[in-house]
Amino acid sequence: MDSEMTNSMKVMVTGATGYIASWIVKYLLDEGYTVHAAIRNSSDEKKIKHLEKIKSSSKGTLRYFESDLLSPNSYESAMEGCEIVFHTASPFVMDSKDPQGEVIDPALEGTRNVIKTVEKIETVKKVILTSSIAAIYGNAEDAEAIPNKTFNEKMWNTSSRADDGEYSYSKTVAEKEAWRLNEKQDRWKLVVINPSFVIGPALNPFADFESKKFMLQMGNGDLKMGVPDVNLAMVDVRDTARAHILAAFNDNAKGRYIISENSYKLLDIGKYLRKTFGDKYPTPKFVAPKFIVWLFSPLLGVKRTFIRKNVGYDFYFDNQKSIDELGMKYTDVNKSASEFFQQFIEHNLI
Repeated sequence: MDSEMTNSMKVMVTGATGYIASWIVKYLLDEGYTVHAAIRNSSDEKKIKHLEKIKSSSKGTLRYFESDLLSPNSYESAMEGCEIVFHTASPFVMDSKDPQGEVIDPALEGTRNVIKTVEKIETVKKVILTSSIAAIYGNAEDAEAIPNKTFNEKMWNTSSRADDGEYSYSKTVAEKEAWRLNEKQDRWKLVVINPSFVIGPALNPFADFESKKFMLQMGNGDLKMGVPDVNLAMVDVRDTARAHILAAFNDNAKGRYIISENSYKLLDIGKYLRKTFGDKYPTPKFVAPKFIVWLFSPLLGVKRTFIRKNVGYDFYFDNQKSIDELGMKYTDVNKSASEFFQQFIEHNLI
């Protein structure tokens, strides 16, 4: 962290109880910062229990503020006096029943609401936005048209739509809106973090989130008949949180940063889990034919259009900018997967 930054600094984290955000909060508190946690319901003891535990053993200060992505001006109190805003709050839902209401509006309008508040609060110097590689590509088939099937920060998702790939669409329009608003002024700086699929131990393993659902499916028997031939870029949740911190306290950080350790076949993850934990858990051993995956995809919570456009394609992401400019050092995803899985075992979740 920049030595010129003092630990008396106030920072705000939206969606502070979330999977990635909780680790961001932990690292900030461990460094002694005052963290304004903007969450929907500060009286929900189950959701803040893990943050209270972190606070009790850290040297920082944690304050809660009730805010809502779709409520204009609801972030003003939380942002008052803050120099850095971490905007992580955005729904991650792969199979929404109401794409516009559940996914797109909260992502886009939430980003607008946060940044419009930034424009009012003159103490804010920098915004760190949690976007996604989903704002860089829409489907694996998109890789067929680019050099070496490798995506970089200059690329944008052009194939997702509100009615097809709503999560990816939501991340794309929200990030573009953030850049549009940033370019209208010169007081505050915007840096965007674009993580791949995030896995690794959760500070609140009892919460519901997509990464947890994925890892549970790897060990609960849902995929014992085979996994789809999917190449999935992955990154450790702790690395993702560190990337936010590094971007926040590095004056030279700029633009977008792909945060991803590497791309893995789902079967390779299954093989590693079986090697680590043995045959006690029904981890996948085979690749399922595409038509079988397509047929049963609704039972797995995956849309059939996703299967058609993503199964059987290889693609990669260039993470060199994050290494060169942020100094990122990535955790091996196999280690992340095994620690994640072990956590579920310890808490009798699998």
